[in-house]
Amino acid sequence: MYTQNPQMPQPISDNHLFNLSRWAVTHSAFVTFLILACSLAGLQAYFQMGRAEDPSFTIKTGIVSAAWPGATSEEMQEQVADIVEVKLRQTPYLDFLSTYCLPDRMLTLVQLKDSVPTHLVPDIWYQVRKKLGDIKVNLPQGVIGPEVNDEYGDVYSALYAFRGEDFTPAELKRMCESARKRLLRLADIEKVDIIGDQSERIYIEFSHQKLATLGITPQQIFESVQKQNALVRAGSIDTKSERIHVRVSRDFDGIEQIQAVPIQANGRVFRLDDIAIVHRGYEDPATYLVRYNGQPAVVLGVVMSKGGNVLQLGKSLESELEFIREQVPAGVAIGNIAFQPNVVNESVGEFIRSFIEALIIVLIVSFLSLGIRTGIVVALSVPLVLSISLVVMNAIGMNLDRISLGALILALGLLVDDAIIAVEMMAVKMEEGFGRIDAAAFAWTSTAFPMLSGTLITVVGFLPVGFARSSSGEYAGGIFWVVGITLIASWFVAVFFTPHLGVILLPNFHKKKGEEHHAPFQSAFHRTLRSIVRVCVRRPAYVVAVTLAMFVGALFGFTKLQQQFFPLSSRAELVVDVRMNEGSSIEATNRMMLQVEELVRPYRTALNGEKAPLVEHYTSYVGAGSARFFLALNPDLPNPSFAKLVIQTTGVPAREALRAELKSRFERDPSFSDASLRVMRLDFGPPVGFPVQYRVLGPDAKVVRRIAGDVREVMRADHAALDVNLEWDEPAKTIQVDIDQDRARLM
Repeated sequence: MYTQNPQMPQPISDNHLFNLSRWAVTHSAFVTFLILACSLAGLQAYFQMGRAEDPSFTIKTGIVSAAWPGATSEEMQEQVADIVEVKLRQTPYLDFLSTYCLPDRMLTLVQLKDSVPTHLVPDIWYQVRKKLGDIKVNLPQGVIGPEVNDEYGDVYSALYAFRGEDFTPAELKRMCESARKRLLRLADIEKVDIIGDQSERIYIEFSHQKLATLGITPQQIFESVQKQNALVRAGSIDTKSERIHVRVSRDFDGIEQIQAVPIQANGRVFRLDDIAIVHRGYEDPATYLVRYNGQPAVVLGVVMSKGGNVLQLGKSLESELEFIREQVPAGVAIGNIAFQPNVVNESVGEFIRSFIEALIIVLIVSFLSLGIRTGIVVALSVPLVLSISLVVMNAIGMNLDRISLGALILALGLLVDDAIIAVEMMAVKMEEGFGRIDAAAFAWTSTAFPMLSGTLITVVGFLPVGFARSSSGEYAGGIFWVVGITLIASWFVAVFFTPHLGVILLPNFHKKKGEEHHAPFQSAFHRTLRSIVRVCVRRPAYVVAVTLAMFVGALFGFTKLQQQFFPLSSRAELVVDVRMNEGSSIEATNRMMLQVEELVRPYRTALNGEKAPLVEHYTSYVGAGSARFFLALNPDLPNPSFAKLVIQTTGVPAREALRAELKSRFERDPSFSDASLRVMRLDFGPPVGFPVQYRVLGPDAKVVRRIAGDVREVMRADHAALDVNLEWDEPAKTIQVDIDQDRARLM
């Protein structure tokens, strides 16, 4: 039975206050059960939590589009775009509108303010659709739209390219449609899109000279085809018991039916194929082209449902794709453009490695400085804190993504502090002669609330990130919440579970017969440290001066660091943007992209003494941007003069080597002078496009163009500015045909 020595230090009485640490060590069975329960719950939460590459954030950009076949860009601006813009200016939280008017169509980029609350964004787009629906009656006849596209937040977890030299785009599309039906049955899939498919057309080509000889006008052909395919109700027959609907054969289900359409003229009836050539083809000119490793392809994109586990989805997709590859005809290859589960698996693996490294470091440092048993107590607190944190994160709906895993790695170096303080205080008091229970309870009365204050101060340091009302705050706000949850859990573990573990694992501090318990901290290291502290306390002016000097030096050093809120991605993709002169045809853009592909193609094999190729595969998109496989990838508007090449390199060193080579070739090779070529890595965070952008506004287009040119020259004078260009520069070329209406009617 333990008796108190009257000469040893007396424990501080805390009978009048609730002591959580004392309660924990006096209810050991219950606390042991809680430790096991928290560990199992944390393990279960780890496997249940969703996996994703990046945290989801709301894209506050929408596109309003309208088409008016036959209209000029000026007519689109004056009669359509102006009406649309006036209505869109009533949108709440509107930041700016950017409208592009082209012949036959218009596009308006609607950018909401970065500070708009996330939960209001869906309702804002609903209001935009309502407002645009109200003005359709005021638009000219023949205008198609306006339509709203606000689904820029969809990120494709997997992209598959279907290609085959002996297969037409229509056949590849049908294979994609069959594969889409199978993939939609899988769990955690929100939707599956077909990207880059070519719209089919049936062309009727005739000779005006031949029609004039037969006395047939083109309008007669058009009317005959239209009447043959007209949708008209044929009526019904009522019997005594039921109604029977009458259906007249009218639909075209192939070229043969169109070729057989009768054309009546001058008392004679001709078949359409007697006077014209009917053949099947594709939209000409094309609006969007996709190639995979230089071959035309149709892409299948898979979007994971919110909160899904991308790792589990990846296993399901791999299993299903094996079956699909067996079903497609010989000669059709399915290439993997992007597969997000591999990236997430690497991120999770990096966290596991960091966790094991941190645990080993904690063990080594604790064993060397505190002893074996004390170090074990500290080491056991690490998985216990993580288990509690994962349970809380899972309960509030958080995923394991780039931000949350990074925050957990950041917190690994902080979460052991409270446990070290608690177990060290307990060991010191036991060394002074306190009983195990009194020593365990002492941490609550002496260090619990100072530790809590320090923990909260550390958490508050991340407060601006967590409550920033912006896309960046929404993207990176998880750092604050994860660090806060983890550090508060570490404090709770330090004052509740650590004393219990200390009572079980800490060694007994025996004294020899006739020897009193000694005061702790009497080693040579502690005596030297006390001497230094005494010197500093006696000379406060010198200490303050040195502190200020170090602070000023730190501020100066801070100015020399590269300042960038989000770092570069470690992904191996390289992106090449190709911008032709405004008004360029998609054929010219495609020819330029073929040149870029020809430059990249040799790097799929080992070159220049390289042991391995630099490029795994590459995918080109002509006429619009790429499918969004990365959350921070900036969306690009459809434009015949724009193309994008996505290159999957073999690693980060290969990415940097290829980037330097491509930039050098683009700068010195005159064959690429007709286009603006930009080689980029992938960046974390919300998409920004060009890092520095200026808008010049004004009523006179010529004046605006002149001022924009002056701004461009000022920016080019700065040696730090690269790839300075104008978004709206070259006017599109047109041919104006003036018709004498009176003579045309006489003819």
